Amino acid sequence: MNRKKNGILLAMCAGLAMFGMTAHAGQESFGQSVKQGAKSAGHGIADGARDVGHASARVGKKIGHGAKEAGVGIGHGAKDAGVAVGHGARDGWNATTHAVKKVFSKGD
Repeated sequence: MNRKKNGILLAMCAGLAMFGMTAHAGQESFGQSVKQGAKSAGHGIADGARDVGHASARVGKKIGHGAKEAGVGIGHGAKDAGVAVGHGARDGWNATTHAVKKVFSKGD
């Protein structure tokens, strides 16, 4: 949930608490209805906070996994580039030695 939804949820809980106070004024003491309204508002805020925490955890996991995958991709790319350079150097060396042997007629 975002801050706007949390604010709306808090306002709804406060409104519900106010409605509860007026609806139960004749049946319960005023202190009890205030207590119940505060309890309901507290539950609403806790539910909203839990939703925010869960959403933050999901986002954190996605960011962490994305960073890991990027690092692995970079590492594999560097490894592949190193292997290609090594193979290219070896192929170049083989071609050079072959050409030198041809020039000096030593055959290989």
